Amino acid sequence: MTTATDTTILAFDMGASSGRALIGRLTSGSDGRRKLEVTEIHRFPNHAIHVGNHLHWDVLRLLHEMKKGIRLAFQGGYEPSTFGIDTWGVDFGLLDANGELLGNPYHYRDSQTEGLIEEVNGLIGQEALFRQSGLQFMPFNTLYQLYAMKKAASPKLDIARTLLLTPDLLAYLLTGIKSCEFTMATTTQLFDPGAQAWNAELMDKLGIPSRLFLDPVHPGTIIGPLSPEVTSELGVPAMRAVAVGTHDTESAIAAVPAGDDPFAFLVCGTWSLLGTEMSGPLLSNETMELEFSNEGGIGGTYQLLKNIMGLWLLQECKREWDEKGNEIGFPDLVRMAEQATPFRSLIHPDDPRFFSPGGMADKIRAFCEETKQPIPESEGEVARCILESLALRYRQALEQAEKLTDIRYGGLHMVGGGIQNKLLCQFTANALGRPVWAGPIEASAIGNMLMQLVALGQCKDLREARRLVAASFPIDVYEPEAAANWVAAYEVFIGFGRV
Repeated sequence: MTTATDTTILAFDMGASSGRALIGRLTSGSDGRRKLEVTEIHRFPNHAIHVGNHLHWDVLRLLHEMKKGIRLAFQGGYEPSTFGIDTWGVDFGLLDANGELLGNPYHYRDSQTEGLIEEVNGLIGQEALFRQSGLQFMPFNTLYQLYAMKKAASPKLDIARTLLLTPDLLAYLLTGIKSCEFTMATTTQLFDPGAQAWNAELMDKLGIPSRLFLDPVHPGTIIGPLSPEVTSELGVPAMRAVAVGTHDTESAIAAVPAGDDPFAFLVCGTWSLLGTEMSGPLLSNETMELEFSNEGGIGGTYQLLKNIMGLWLLQECKREWDEKGNEIGFPDLVRMAEQATPFRSLIHPDDPRFFSPGGMADKIRAFCEETKQPIPESEGEVARCILESLALRYRQALEQAEKLTDIRYGGLHMVGGGIQNKLLCQFTANALGRPVWAGPIEASAIGNMLMQLVALGQCKDLREARRLVAASFPIDVYEPEAAANWVAAYEVFIGFGRV
């Protein structure tokens, strides 16, 4: 192991509502123990943009904010040697023969893919498609976005020469170097985990040009320096880009401070991703029927996980209340939820009606009315309904993961920004009847930094990197409470009938 003092790196962590630039400093104390220190230096909004009937990302605004983050890093005297980018999965930009971006990328919540899961399954076969991709059938997967463009006879597909997934696109706009990172490639439903290659045969059947896809590189690969144009514009040195675990979920999982034994994780944010780390994909029919995904991880691992709607439900309700002039901060919402009557109303968070933005509180009330439950009226009642329902969904997903792996996990590691909601953490421990270990909060950014340190030779591998996390960041422990009440509530929840 190489020792280091004050190794400095820069991480860009992009979420569905905001992006951040964070400095990581690897330091050694007088006792020789190393720690990773994280400092946020820039935060900026990331909003979906409606254009006609479509929903887009404003990728050039994101590029502008990232350049600002780079400038601020050097103006602050940090002088990072490398940077990495992690974002949400599945979305992409298309480049023409001159390397120019063909319009703003579509947003994964765009409506163009409605009904296409069933259509593609009819063409390929559900079981065959799962064996060839290992992914949960989600309407936003890259496969369905590209198939929607094909059905619409989009001229972009004819003109395009390269497809770059979001973090690879942003890295290209900063470096001029085209690349495709492995963990992000596995979110597309066009990468075959068994063959460890792009599924050109599937693309041909669906009319998707296979020429668009680059061979993936693995996390920890150094991509190259900032372009001369960017260094000149910003007045900074040509620091190098590293292909980290560019899918933010995988970066977050890399930062789980687990030991060597099998562990269960929950990446908690706008989405909730619950699962376990494995040495390879699990492509059985039972995995498909329980709606789990196999996503490529760091160090040759695969994540067996389930996508769960997550705190998007509460975020959307808050946005609507704010727009109506009833602005309530998240801490106040949590306090109101804590004071509301327990188990008055429950929902299934993954009911399809909750996927699209708009009218979220009314959708929740409609679900409760249809299932003959009391209708939540106040903001606190709606918030409690969401948080209790999420915790119960986590129990269901954990038990399903245990069924697939034949392993019983002693508790659940929760990471990500959602763990700042201490009530949700406690509810999760209650629902599971097992301890929850919560931390670190900045998991995606930290995992991003860990792979930069691996690329720089400062961490030997993922195991050593996780030990660094355990030594650097506090972990909160939540023990289960009120077990009998949660067991009764779970019986109501599973009666909603979804896997």
